[in-house]
Amino acid sequence: MAVKIVTDSSADIPPELLKEFDITVVPLYVRFGNDVFKDKVDISNEEFYKRLVSGDVFPATSQPPPLDFKQVYEELAKDADGIVSVHISGKLSGTTPSALQARESMQSSCPIEIIDSLSITNGLGMVCLEAARAAKTGKKMEEVVKIARDAVPEIHLMVIFDTLKYLAKGGRIGKASSLMGAVLNIKPLIGLKDGEVVPLGKARSYSKAMEQQYEFVEKTIREGDVKEISVMYNTNKNAADILAERIAPLYPREKILMGEIGPILGTHGGPNMLGVCLRGKLAK
Repeated sequence: MAVKIVTDSSADIPPELLKEFDITVVPLYVRFGNDVFKDKVDISNEEFYKRLVSGDVFPATSQPPPLDFKQVYEELAKDADGIVSVHISGKLSGTTPSALQARESMQSSCPIEIIDSLSITNGLGMVCLEAARAAKTGKKMEEVVKIARDAVPEIHLMVIFDTLKYLAKGGRIGKASSLMGAVLNIKPLIGLKDGEVVPLGKARSYSKAMEQQYEFVEKTIREGDVKEISVMYNTNKNAADILAERIAPLYPREKILMGEIGPILGTHGGPNMLGVCLRGKLAK
């Protein structure tokens, strides 16, 4: 038997990697008025953004109930030495507490470790993938847990938001509220610190914001220690490809994880988000 890896749908891990590393995903929920959908199960990314942009109902998200986690854990526990469950920042969602409640209700002797990634989208995804690689090579439960926990402080996100109105409406704006009074057309750059949304800067155009992302990557590669890079997008794949090609001379293009930002972050970020995520040590 092996250690099984669980995450939630906000990790935005590409389907082929979920399959390759045998990662089980528990979906969060997306609600448009009275219409409720399981993220990436009942509603696709394309359909979500279509509704977000053209509809007049603002969406909301919610964590999976403990029963959803319990059903997954019970099934996996039948053939596992242990379960490592890695999730979205507890300051952004109640998903981790829900997973903890599910664990407490379990009757199985299979050990379950719940890890708060303090991140979202491919930041969470990178922590999960590190755990999954370790599990796939046959490492024991305690080793997998340590590898996942060691990866948490290595995650660094920088995301361009085309607007902050969705973040403000969703109540997740955190310390980035300082950017709300910015001049029209200013593009804010947002990150996470200790799992909470924080402002990283702003630019007078989308292209200038992308330049800041590139400079962040270039400096970290030059003066820090980069183990992994992801470029993330939702409705603007062309911009993501441009940024990835710009980074390619510094870091192998084929190793850059291209991630599609799904409905969970999309609800709070809106369309035209572009993110870069690094795993490693930042430049001093």
